[in-house]
Amino acid sequence: MTNRAFNHYDSIHPRDDHLRDLIAACAKKDHQAFTLLYRNSSAKLLAVLLRILHRKDTAQDCLQEVYLKIWNNAGDYKPLVARPLTWMTAIARNQAIDQLRRLRHEVIEADTGGLAEQIDVQTSPEALAAEIAEGKRLSHCLHQLKHEQRQVLALTYFKGLTHSELVYQTIAPVGTIKSRIRRGLMQLRRCLEA
Repeated sequence: MTNRAFNHYDSIHPRDDHLRDLIAACAKKDHQAFTLLYRNSSAKLLAVLLRILHRKDTAQDCLQEVYLKIWNNAGDYKPLVARPLTWMTAIARNQAIDQLRRLRHEVIEADTGGLAEQIDVQTSPEALAAEIAEGKRLSHCLHQLKHEQRQVLALTYFKGLTHSELVYQTIAPVGTIKSRIRRGLMQLRRCLEA
């Protein structure tokens, strides 16, 4: 992007100038700038975390980790690659995904006595077996896709990323992402119907 285009971009998004300056100051370990950055962006990032984690207490804990990463990685932010809020949102999403993985791992390792109480006694063994078989079939079909198709489908349908967020996450053009989603869904449908 040329300086002229960059300046035009700045005039369209004046809030980005402020956030970009705050991130640059955070890279120099300016605590006051960090406080202002938090005030100007935490509501948006908390909303992103809530959408993924579905629990306010977990999202708030995760938000602290997000800002710790922002503080520690502020020097890595590249204004020509992404808008400030896009960069911070990507950090938040990745942190939330890591948090979900940790929570799932904890549930798997939890005491089985506590898990027995959570099992739905209304589900018949046949229905449970059918659900397991369906899950295995879906997993098999997903693994038949190319890595890029599987990645965009997972990020779109399981994590809720938008096309513009996928561009930042996968570093691929929007047209390519849409094509991967469309082809992946077609191949997935054919596999599941077979």
